[in-house]
Amino acid sequence: MLKRRLGKTGIEVSEVAFGCVEIGMPYGIGVEGPEDMLTEKEAIELLNLAVDSGINFFDTARMYGKSEDIIGKAFKNRRHEVVIATKCVHLLDGQGKLPPKGKIKGIIKKSLLDSLKKLQTDHVDLFMLHQATPEILDEEEIINTFAQLKEKGLFRATGVSSYTTEVSKKAINSGFWNILQLPFNLMDQRQGELFKEAEKKGVGIVVRSVLLKGLLSDKGVNLHPALSKVEKHIANYNKLLDGRYYNLPALATKFALSFPEVSAVLIGIDKKKYLEEALGTVDGVYLDKETLKQLGEMAYPDPEFINLPYWDKMNWLR
Repeated sequence: MLKRRLGKTGIEVSEVAFGCVEIGMPYGIGVEGPEDMLTEKEAIELLNLAVDSGINFFDTARMYGKSEDIIGKAFKNRRHEVVIATKCVHLLDGQGKLPPKGKIKGIIKKSLLDSLKKLQTDHVDLFMLHQATPEILDEEEIINTFAQLKEKGLFRATGVSSYTTEVSKKAINSGFWNILQLPFNLMDQRQGELFKEAEKKGVGIVVRSVLLKGLLSDKGVNLHPALSKVEKHIANYNKLLDGRYYNLPALATKFALSFPEVSAVLIGIDKKKYLEEALGTVDGVYLDKETLKQLGEMAYPDPEFINLPYWDKMNWLR
């Protein structure tokens, strides 16, 4: 497993980051409840197998159910071998408003301390804002609190989980945030325009949604009627695979890793099979310029429609 620098943090991470939401809560196509998930014992075994196989980067969040608790149990005796990223609780309420001035610090601090307790560690490597918005990034109390907690050694680097190019640009230009986790994939390539600027500012890029919650795999068929155009578009990528030795998930992963500004690609893994596929994909061979150009021209024509949270809300991924 090759490793890359995580921006200017001094941290080196495996090209594949193990996405831990699936081991903590029902998530993804076809996962309706705990009965469709790994048991805690199975999840711990899978996490340790990932480390033994060369993956050192694990991404979780306070909002990911039992994920942090399971990671803590898995790595309590091998903490030095892994890089752990977690995210703060959501800071906006149901009306999209921030807490009153003076209360934000306590919420962030409690979230981090709760995470450290669950993870059975005295620090995390990366502490991130979860689903950041322009309003969140503009709030000085948030930045000051992150700075103070970092100064205490409770985490090594700051990060922002972004959904829009607007938020990503603000994070890159702020000069404060070290890492940016953003959506980028074959269908929605809008955030790729920010890669060069992020590298210039020393901000590490971690790509998520690379497989579009599994749609860029063999699960991208027989979709909800509202996603019929998406399904037809995905079929075009499969045509491109003729004569190649890898499948659609590998193409999608290699696409993201072919950009040198990308530090790691976040892949949700909840089965040994998916771990093995991810390991087989990151073989140090990237896509050539001609293929990258071709795939760049094959982005979905209406990228605003590629909105996983909205699709979830509408139950289109069930």
